[in-house]
Formats: sequence, C-alpha cells, structure tokens
Amino acid sequence: MRLGSCAERGDIYLLTGELGAGKTCLTQGIAWGLGVKGYARSPSFVISTRYKGRLTLYHTDLYRIADSEEAWDLGLEEDLMGDGVSIVEWADRAPEIFPPGSLWTKLEYGNEPSQRVIRFEEPNERYQQVLRSLGAGFSIQME
Repeated sequence: MRLGSCAERGDIYLLTGELGAGKTCLTQGIAWGLGVKGYARSPSFVISTRYKGRLTLYHTDLYRIADSEEAWDLGLEEDLMGDGVSIVEWADRAPEIFPPGSLWTKLEYGNEPSQRVIRFEEPNERYQQVLRSLGAGFSIQME
C-alpha cells in the first residue's frame, strides 16, 4: 500500500518471480495505496486490466505471452506511456519492450512458507526515493 500511496504518474513496476511468489498480492497492495476499491485480480486470461483510483492503474500479465513481439502486439505502449501507474507481471517474458527507468522487482520465496523476499534491481533516483519512504519494518535491499 505504501508503494501505491507514493506512486506518481508514469511509474512502471515490472514484476518477476515464480508462480505464487506474490506478484498479484503486491499489485493489490499498490492498488489499495492508489485508492482502488475492491480487489485487483490476476489478468492472466484477459492480459490487461485497468483500475480507477487516485491515478489509473494499468495491470498487465505476460504469463501467456510467447515473446516480445507478441507483447508489442498487445499495444502495451499506450499503458506504459499513459497517465497512470503501470504494473506488469511476468515482465521478464519481454524485457526489451520496457522503457529505461522502469523498476524491476523480483519476488522470491523466503525461508518460511509465508515469507517473501522482494528485490529491487537498479532503482533510479525516483524509485530510490520511493523505497526510502517505505520506512521502518522493512529490510530494503537495492541491487
């Protein structure tokens, strides 16, 4: 929720990780932080969903995408360059289509069944600010 409350127009979160690692759960928290009512559902079968909150949330799932060319055919650039916040699950299926400065976020299983590790890869200054604002209670690791 804190990520969503700090989100600004044009933010792009690219999520990677195994099935069940928490990509949709993280998306849900960001959505609630943006003021989205209800639940963000995994768009695996519909590929992309939009939610209205303080900013529009563009939620895309590339799980069923074969390659970058197929991802481009979806018209993702409209969402990525839109007036809201974009979250793309399974972004590693088409890494070359995303603009520089997007925040790559890897979710992994932790040591306990309910524990997750979130790794933020090479955050730019904008996202370093956001991650610093997460505050106490989190161990922040930026790679």
